[in-house]
Amino acid sequence: MTTPSFDDSPPESDQVTAYDERHFITYLRLLDASAESANWQEAVQIVFGLDPAQEPQRARLVHDSHLARARWMTEKGFRHLLRASRN
Repeated sequence: MTTPSFDDSPPESDQVTAYDERHFITYLRLLDASAESANWQEAVQIVFGLDPAQEPQRARLVHDSHLARARWMTEKGFRHLLRASRN
């Protein structure tokens, strides 16, 4: 499975963005890994193809910022999707 091109951090927005839409599967994979208590280094390597031994700070930033956005999607972002589907 390939991951769409990604930024080191997803956009900070109170709305679901096009970036979020492209990364729904990425977010789901990170949430699954977190729910299974997977090691973050393994998750970032599998999901993003980053080597945390080569780029430890970047790998941590990419993992943590995308996981935070994934959690936002489950807590608030989905409401925007529901509203959009009603229109």
